Amino acid sequence: MFRTLGGGYSVINGTNPEHPHSTYELCSEGRRLYADALRAGRVLRADTESAPCLVDLGLLHLDPDDDDWMRPVPPSVALAQRLNPIEREITEHRRQSIALADLFEPFMDISAQETSPGHSITVLEGLDRINAALDLATAQCHTEVLTIQPSSHRRPEKRLMEGLERDKPLIDRGVRIRTLYQHTARYSPDRIAYADQFADGKVEYRTIDELVERLIICDETVAFLPVREDRQVALELRHPGLVQYLVRVFEFIWNRAVPLSAGAPYEPASGGISEIQHSIAKLLVEGHVDEAIARRLGMNVRTCRAHIAKLASALGSGSRAQLGYLIAQSGLLEQETQSATDGAGP
Repeated sequence: MFRTLGGGYSVINGTNPEHPHSTYELCSEGRRLYADALRAGRVLRADTESAPCLVDLGLLHLDPDDDDWMRPVPPSVALAQRLNPIEREITEHRRQSIALADLFEPFMDISAQETSPGHSITVLEGLDRINAALDLATAQCHTEVLTIQPSSHRRPEKRLMEGLERDKPLIDRGVRIRTLYQHTARYSPDRIAYADQFADGKVEYRTIDELVERLIICDETVAFLPVREDRQVALELRHPGLVQYLVRVFEFIWNRAVPLSAGAPYEPASGGISEIQHSIAKLLVEGHVDEAIARRLGMNVRTCRAHIAKLASALGSGSRAQLGYLIAQSGLLEQETQSATDGAGP
């Protein structure tokens, strides 16, 4: 969508010309070496020369007893080291944001009184204008923010910073936040670490198998929706009827979602078919290709295909065409419909 709800600042990406990727990322070799180091307690220094990102991110340090070896920094410690300067930057910029909000606040009531029905839907073009509207809405928010955040595999470190920019000032003001993720968020260490920072009564996270698009609602008075897939255009909705309808849609999904702290929905149920595989089966029968299924369920295509392979194995399918037939014959979709009817919230 847009930068979620954050301020006008961004992550500065440094790159090494000989190892070209963001300093907030790990290459595949770096991931492998760090995992090996965590398992074995150390890794050869010579082996790490192919992945300087490990040192850039502070994930390895020299073994004090032997210069030929590197020892791993625990991931929880490394994450805290990266978050602390980000939070300091957010605090500084937030002070500037509050000063600007105070400057314009006397004029807001005048603007609201003169708003006509024709201004209840505003098209916001460009990230700067979208973010300015979001900053204003959150600066004026006093009660509750509702958000739907489908998973994104693009620049996860940027999403983490945006979340900090969005949520921390709101929580400090006592604003309640309820956020819906897809079930795949349960398997994202960054997302779990982020949620753990705000684990109190004012912040709630739930997950569900499938979400369509992002949605942000502030105090049940203004809502933001993306218009284009590149998230360069959004709608700002202030029509009471439209906003209340979106609130009801959110509550409908919320009542059927699972708290993030609950057990993992991907665990196999009776018959060896997990909840996520039920969802995949439904989308397969509807004719969706692997890429579309992965996008709708918030996972990468490789993970999606692994679930499809497990589903095929459980049903004894030897081909994609046979799998669709066996899904229909097995009654899986009828079981899912009955389960949803029995377990639906009030």
